[in-house]
Amino acid sequence: MDRGDIGAAFQIDKGFEEDLLAGRPAQVQLIVDGADSNTAGIVLGYSSTIAGRFSTEIESSRVARMTGGAGKTGRVVLQTRAWFNENLESRNFYVPGVIAIIVMLITLMLTSMAVVREKEIGTMEQIMVSPITPLEFILGKTVPFALIGFADAVLITVLGVFWFGVPIRGSLLVLLVATGIYLVTTLATGLFISTISQTQQQAMMSTFFFYLPAVLLSGFMFPIANMPRAIQWLTYLNPLRYFLVIIRGVFLKGVGPGILWPQMLALGVMGVVTLWLAAKRFHKTLT
Repeated sequence: MDRGDIGAAFQIDKGFEEDLLAGRPAQVQLIVDGADSNTAGIVLGYSSTIAGRFSTEIESSRVARMTGGAGKTGRVVLQTRAWFNENLESRNFYVPGVIAIIVMLITLMLTSMAVVREKEIGTMEQIMVSPITPLEFILGKTVPFALIGFADAVLITVLGVFWFGVPIRGSLLVLLVATGIYLVTTLATGLFISTISQTQQQAMMSTFFFYLPAVLLSGFMFPIANMPRAIQWLTYLNPLRYFLVIIRGVFLKGVGPGILWPQMLALGVMGVVTLWLAAKRFHKTLT
């Protein structure tokens, strides 16, 4: 095990059979390499199931011997049934999440460069003296990126369903509406980053400074319930957290707005607040 040749060792001590025949508790030892926690957990789960089944068989045979075959012992048999992802295939869990992650990355990267690029090439002064309003400028900088985000979401959805075989049990309309709300939040965040950055390099670094923690705290790779309590509260400010719940609910559970409305409402509030902050910051940049 130290060399990495084995992952688990099962040891039966001397006297195991005598203890069983005498009706005394018989002990065995299972030593598991915990370096790979996922594999170790699977080994422990299978071992516990096998040990429980063997113990039940021993008790049943003992009662049968004592009663001459007339007595029967009742027992509880656990049968595991997985819902929404019957075969526990990892792609059904990860592919919908990839949609949310790629859409966030692309929209953040494109939008964060929108205003700061104008500053670097010196066209911001021309925009300031033009008759264009701040709202028109914001729409001009975000609508094309929103269309790109929708196109990416549709493309990955088609690939996930027809290439990877991921089921989509919910409504496509709910998925598109939720994606639109999510895009408002990501585009507004990218626009806000663009207004506080002075160079494209600074905007790119700020984008990844926001993006990487958002992915880590979204529940995509690590369960939020296993995080420290303070970090769990922090995840409520992460739009990716809410959209992952929505997109997996639509793909795997087939639920609609009646179930997903808290997540959609949270995304909408975050989008409006972030867009207001970005517009206010942009107005100060122009003045």
